Amino acid sequence: MPKAICNTSPLLYLYRINAIEWLPKLFDEICTTNATVSELENGREKGFDVPIPYEYDWLKVINPKNLPSEWLSLDLGVGELYALALALENKDFIILLDDLLARRTAKAAGLTVWGTLRVILEAKEKRIINKVKPSVLRLKEGGLWFSDDIFKRILRLADEE
Repeated sequence: MPKAICNTSPLLYLYRINAIEWLPKLFDEICTTNATVSELENGREKGFDVPIPYEYDWLKVINPKNLPSEWLSLDLGVGELYALALALENKDFIILLDDLLARRTAKAAGLTVWGTLRVILEAKEKRIINKVKPSVLRLKEGGLWFSDDIFKRILRLADEE
């Protein structure tokens, strides 16, 4: 199985749809950074229901050794910057990101990128779930924005048209 580095949004959205425990079924190793932990803690302090990373023994918190200076000028969040930098140091890992600019930056750096929707597709392929549609609809209700075209595409990819 592959290994993954997870940014804030996939952890948050999978948690919101009660699917965060799919991650250790899809990956041999799952890492995040202190920046992601801080973003989640900030959300909890503001009263949001967010996952507590230290409650998941399968989630390792690791920080990158370096932060590419050329990325500092991009309009990326701190969590995204640190996740990208850690993925750059661990190119055999899949990076889990939802933000479009972060995904483009990762792809330009030659990284393998999955979003939360891809995690759901993989969960069906690995028979963790039977259908993607209910999970995708819960994601939309939980705040993950995607177009109707993306929704239709996901259903097509899952053979659920």
